[in-house]
Amino acid sequence: MSDNIPFELQEIIMKKLPVEPLIRFRSVCKAWKSLIDSSDFIRNHITYQQHQHMLVRYKYALNVEETYVLIADNDTDDTDTFLQHKVSVTIPQLVVNMGKHFTTVDGSHGLLCLFGYTDRNALISIRNAVIWNPSIRKAVDVVLPHMADDDEIVYRTVLGFGVCRVTRDPKIVKIRIDMESLIPWKVEVFTLSARVWRSAHSDNVPSKFVRFGTGEQVVVGGVVYWLARDMFVRDSDKLLVSFDLTSEELGEVKLPDRVPPTHLSLSLFKLRQSLAVVKGSVEDSKLVYHVWVMKDGVPKLFEKLFTISGHSPDGSTVFPRGFRKTGEALIQVKANPGFNTTLAAYEPYSKAITNLGINGNYFSVYSFTETLLLL
Repeated sequence: MSDNIPFELQEIIMKKLPVEPLIRFRSVCKAWKSLIDSSDFIRNHITYQQHQHMLVRYKYALNVEETYVLIADNDTDDTDTFLQHKVSVTIPQLVVNMGKHFTTVDGSHGLLCLFGYTDRNALISIRNAVIWNPSIRKAVDVVLPHMADDDEIVYRTVLGFGVCRVTRDPKIVKIRIDMESLIPWKVEVFTLSARVWRSAHSDNVPSKFVRFGTGEQVVVGGVVYWLARDMFVRDSDKLLVSFDLTSEELGEVKLPDRVPPTHLSLSLFKLRQSLAVVKGSVEDSKLVYHVWVMKDGVPKLFEKLFTISGHSPDGSTVFPRGFRKTGEALIQVKANPGFNTTLAAYEPYSKAITNLGINGNYFSVYSFTETLLLL
């Protein structure tokens, strides 16, 4: 930019730029590097970013490493234009070091968090987390404190991740339920800025008989949500546990009676900026998925948006995997017995299915906005 442009105006312009040119601009001059690297600029930059991206994780075959594809996802793009924005992603070494023993939890403010082992076959395997920013190709690792083993009956542990809306500080939360303790719920929080674990107190502690589901989570509006159920309450599969990343308070969200109970599992997703609950059901001997969305962030206000058929017109089985910014569903389509399936876009009103040309299995889809966090 010209030296004749006031530096304050240069800052306003740069806040509206994508991440890629800003990384290059850090090499132009010391003033720009100092500005772009500053915590205020990084914290404010994400509020100006409107372009969303989707990170697709999948496998080609059973015994190969995961593959990642990044797709620019704008609400003005039709499906054909959407397909033209696919690019491969470089996997950071910290993720590679985890090998096959990791679980991707969720994305928040452009960051992705993975939990796993540095080496599960070693004499002492270290459980750790990796926080990864695909936009700037940087990752940091965090050693996790004592974790209850999967076969321990008395203890149950769940992990969560998200970015605080106020401070823009990435946080990892560890919740441990000890059924034999007077204080059954023990919550620990790790903040990246301080790089320490500390205990967190909540006034809204759920029952000690609440159990988390698969551990999958979604972060919406600065709140982490997990699937859960109460062991002694009928139809308790319609329960979510929440954790506010700002107040660090736990909470419960009970799905409305309009969401019928079912023996099939629930799934959580983010649809645009809302929490979406997808409930599988068998109706008239046919598999369907009902999509419910929390309105305006109010736990008691859920609205049914549409239904996705569990089978495509050619008889292939369909599994929801996420949503585009346009509201289209991303589905995994399994045509024949075997390993490989394909990822497709499902337009809920016309019911049109468009193959995205990504073939494999074990698909996971994460939507995020570019950020400079971790710079």
